[in-house]
Amino acid sequence: MAIWLNGSMVVVFNNYSAIGPSGHLTINAMSQNIIRKSSAASIGYDFIKKEFLPKGKNEYYLRNLQNKSGIAYRRLNAYEIEMLVRNRNSSDDWNNILVSEAFNPELVKNCKFYGLVRIGKLEPYCLEFSDLKVPVGLYNSTIISCDLGDNVVIDNVNYLSHYIIGSEVIIVNVNELTTTDHAKFGNGILKEGEPESIRIWMEICNENGNRSVIPFNGMLPGDAHLWSKYRDDDELLSKFKTFTEQQFKPERGYYGKIGDRTVIKNSAIIKDCYIGSDAYIKGANKLKNLTINSGPEGKTQIGEGCEIVNGIIGPGCRLFYGVKAVRFIMASHSQLKYGARLINSYLGNNATISCCEVLNSLIFPAHEQHHNNSFLCAALIMGQSNIAAGATIGSNHNSRGPDGEIIAGRGFWPGLCVSLKHNSMFASYTILAKGDYPAELHIPIPFSLVSNDVTNNKLVIMPGYWFMYNMYALARNSWKYTDRDKRVARTQLLEYDYLAPDTVNEMFTSLRLLELFTGRAWHQHMQVPATEEQAIQTGRKLLTQRDPIVKDLHIEATGFENSKRPITVLKVQQAYTLFEELISFYGTNQLLEFIAEHDVPSLESLQQQLTGAPVRGAWLNIGGQLMPDETVAMLKTRIKEGKIKSWDSVHAFYEEQGAKYMQLKRRHALASLADIKQLKLPIKKIDAPTFARLLDTAIATKEWMTEGIYNARAKDYNNPFRKMVFDTQEEMDKVMGKLEDNSFILQQKKELRLFKEKIAALKLRWQL
Repeated sequence: MAIWLNGSMVVVFNNYSAIGPSGHLTINAMSQNIIRKSSAASIGYDFIKKEFLPKGKNEYYLRNLQNKSGIAYRRLNAYEIEMLVRNRNSSDDWNNILVSEAFNPELVKNCKFYGLVRIGKLEPYCLEFSDLKVPVGLYNSTIISCDLGDNVVIDNVNYLSHYIIGSEVIIVNVNELTTTDHAKFGNGILKEGEPESIRIWMEICNENGNRSVIPFNGMLPGDAHLWSKYRDDDELLSKFKTFTEQQFKPERGYYGKIGDRTVIKNSAIIKDCYIGSDAYIKGANKLKNLTINSGPEGKTQIGEGCEIVNGIIGPGCRLFYGVKAVRFIMASHSQLKYGARLINSYLGNNATISCCEVLNSLIFPAHEQHHNNSFLCAALIMGQSNIAAGATIGSNHNSRGPDGEIIAGRGFWPGLCVSLKHNSMFASYTILAKGDYPAELHIPIPFSLVSNDVTNNKLVIMPGYWFMYNMYALARNSWKYTDRDKRVARTQLLEYDYLAPDTVNEMFTSLRLLELFTGRAWHQHMQVPATEEQAIQTGRKLLTQRDPIVKDLHIEATGFENSKRPITVLKVQQAYTLFEELISFYGTNQLLEFIAEHDVPSLESLQQQLTGAPVRGAWLNIGGQLMPDETVAMLKTRIKEGKIKSWDSVHAFYEEQGAKYMQLKRRHALASLADIKQLKLPIKKIDAPTFARLLDTAIATKEWMTEGIYNARAKDYNNPFRKMVFDTQEEMDKVMGKLEDNSFILQQKKELRLFKEKIAALKLRWQL
């Protein structure tokens, strides 16, 4: 709209302008951009405001500490200035352009310099990376108060300010590459003069923000878990905040850095970023407030269309094709691809998320999530997980506020189009069949297949499903994540074996539950009332004796779903027997490793070396690293007492416990072996025949596991619906590969053979 005022036309936008009482035109300040005017001579100077500059220091004091190139700088001579001017370069003060002895002014063309700019050697070479080949030098760029290493390429960078750039760096076609005086590089810290309200928190595990943690460079999955979990311990939380703040300096004026041999091309905005060496950034839309760790041991790449703000990216990470990430941490060697959205979340090491959305989640290492329409919200996923297309893990639409949570143990595997409700919890290696689960779930039995039987309106649980029907996938899951662990700094010892203290303890819990459910079913069938303890005793007797009546009982669980519909438990006898056999195998296997490690000469010697009564105890998964609960309690106590005073000390504790893990696991395994009913006696009192039977049982278990691995994969070759797309066996072999050539199956058969040979040699040596 236009109006006339005192003979002049005034254009009024969006009704924000008005004529005041005096007749003057007033404009609502909300309608204006704040444009400040200052002297043209100020460009490149006063990076640190006077009120934040320490006494006796100039604005370059932090920059000088950061620049560790070792380059000896000098001023330009008259010939060099003349050559630079001839090449259409300009500077507000040529005395503020410092160069190395090997500086070549002929390799600087059409550039504008402001402030103190220091340039390393420029030599008449080309730098080549992939299909990009560019001449060394500075061309067509505006450079403000930067330090440049040796033989860099900076071409068509419209605005480059306050960066320290390493040697042999290539930066071409970038709109804006800047650092502010208050840059935090993705860390949730405050700079001098900043209010607490602007601190960045990462709101993991719950959308309401009450499990928030402060992100920092070097944060491990265990750190995030401890901080987000123990919210009732204010003293512990205060220590974590102190640890984080003391790692970083509050002073303003740190420059952004770009490490040696990093390549940045065809990107729009890169602001307040700290980029390691050997990184590759191409076609990014916006990178802001980031630490991008990279180096020869893990080269990080960021590709086209990415918009990434307020985060920490670990070494060896890859982000491609339209990724959106805000308030996040990506641990080392993880990937975001194909439009993935990662918001307010921690993604653990060696994980991949593509084409989907993840919000407010803490994800432990070794996670896979693909396909465009999967959704993960307000969840704690404890690693080795695989989330399929169409999965909606976490919906707050069934609650009165956005405060629900989902917790899933290791090996969580929801199938296609699974929909879950907050709050839900799942034991390790739970697989959920396709379905819309109408109520909250609590599945405490590991290795279970969970199904929603819509026709009969009931929940169906099959314990031990993986061992009965999909040993190939289960065994390969453990093998592949061990094989794919690319971490160089293995501060946390990650457990990938499906038989470990956490899963074995869950199996013990499951044995009691199966006894309870079976006993209840029998008493109901016989119409004999019983207490819970009586039902457990009845169920134990029926299951240990493998009473045929168990097959005829309709066994139901309670407490697994927040509903009144029935919960049917299938194949209870098979699962019960399986779990006991697996616990025995776990214990025997650890015992064999102890014998081999210590070269134990006899059963008597073994019994002498196994001192102390083993205690099974509870274990916790702390970021993928398994620890006894008393160890975690000790860690928290040491932190609160001031004996552990930094995150580095916390990480040292992880490494300390990792070194003890095999010993603690072995102790747990021996206690588990003594706890199962078939053994009845502790190892210290076992006789030779019983020990020999224990070894024979372990061989039998290993045999059916290896056979199960083969049979599970063989189903894909024998299924007529898999075979019908091939005209000939030869075509099928070319596409799928021959079953007999499967490298993983061959490896498992070899391990079985070696296992048998090891036990045979032990029996011979010990005369069993």
